[in-house]
Amino acid sequence: MKKLVYSENKAFTQKLEEFCLKANISGNVSGVVSEVLGAVQQKGDAAVIKYTEAFDGAKLKDSDLKIATEELKEAEYSLSRADKIAIKEAISQVKKFHKQTKPKAWSSLNEQGGRVGERFYPIDRVGLYIPGGNVPLVSTVVMTAVLAKLAGCPEIIVCTPPNKKGLVAPAILATLFLIGIEEVYRIGGAQAIGAMSYGTETVKSVDKIYGPGNAYVMEAKRQVFGTTGIDLLPGPSELMVIADSKAKADWVAADLLAQAEHGSGKELLYLVTTSKHLLDHINIALDKGLKEILNAKKCSKILKERTLFILCKNMSQAARVANYIAPEHLELQVADATIESLTKKIRTAGAILQGYQTPTVLGDFTAGPSHTLPTGRAGRFYSGLQLVDFMRRTSTVRYNAKSLAMAAPVVKAFARLEQLDAHGRSLEIRLPKGLVSKAKKG
Repeated sequence: MKKLVYSENKAFTQKLEEFCLKANISGNVSGVVSEVLGAVQQKGDAAVIKYTEAFDGAKLKDSDLKIATEELKEAEYSLSRADKIAIKEAISQVKKFHKQTKPKAWSSLNEQGGRVGERFYPIDRVGLYIPGGNVPLVSTVVMTAVLAKLAGCPEIIVCTPPNKKGLVAPAILATLFLIGIEEVYRIGGAQAIGAMSYGTETVKSVDKIYGPGNAYVMEAKRQVFGTTGIDLLPGPSELMVIADSKAKADWVAADLLAQAEHGSGKELLYLVTTSKHLLDHINIALDKGLKEILNAKKCSKILKERTLFILCKNMSQAARVANYIAPEHLELQVADATIESLTKKIRTAGAILQGYQTPTVLGDFTAGPSHTLPTGRAGRFYSGLQLVDFMRRTSTVRYNAKSLAMAAPVVKAFARLEQLDAHGRSLEIRLPKGLVSKAKKG
């Protein structure tokens, strides 16, 4: 792991930037994705099948691409009672959280007397990408599909990669069935993004695509943007922990290891602390923790190559680091008295987990907010997935003769300033001849 001491100088910022750039795609990802997307656009199902075999090792026929409703039902029946209860609890918590964010139509009179407002509509057909290669992300089903259903999207489809036998994790299928989604395809990678964007003989194209993925999936989403709507570009997991001297070293270490085990090999971990003593103890706790988990080999590599420890003098410096990095998940393992003041200083984190007793795994699985969050410093301009992302907004404007006359002086001035006389005329032609509009004073 790499260690830095906070400084205001350019050398520190440069080193921090170099580490953050590890989130960017590397190699010929762009070229490979362009090839896949072009083939899917031209050859449809045939290309999807070809690349599914090449990348996932699964040999499929056209008829295998769509998962039958019976298979979804069987997967739901196969769940243990305990697992079904847990999944339903997560669905309930996510639904309750996002119900509070659903936008409502409104209208009011503006100062000219015109009636203005907004209306919101669910997007007609949406596509959800659910990763299932390294680990079957059952929680991602909940964190995306529940929002799409709650928004009222008429058509919701899901693409998720099969294993080498052509099968999809039963828990993913069962969760989809519990939420009420039955149009599911065993397609992953860039070919899934191409199928949802361009359509094939089997897959009807969608209006917008959602969900996290590896570098190839993210690059595919970048390349189809414009042809199809894209939610955001959530890549491999990131975690930053800001810890004070009272934080427990073994808890911090456990949270870092939890995010390291996602398995893509591209995860990024950050620890920012004001205590060198704690930092030393976290190193010891990490070594101990590696001996107690199943995915130690994967996690060890992330700790060595993609983990950064930063020592700061105070929490203000820690907040500045957090705002620069814009981490996907940010844990504030600090005293209760510090939480609110520190939170107010941080503007770019995807999700903030507050307090010693709030590990990121709560946000991953059950707390309520979607865990589909911006990565790679995209938190500077993107937010995490929201219900409103499954909707589109239309503004409404309605004037009558009186309000039209009130608006006339403004329209006339702008038409003159922009040398667009036809614009001005389109309003003036509606006014009674000789009418002198009274511009509002003040």
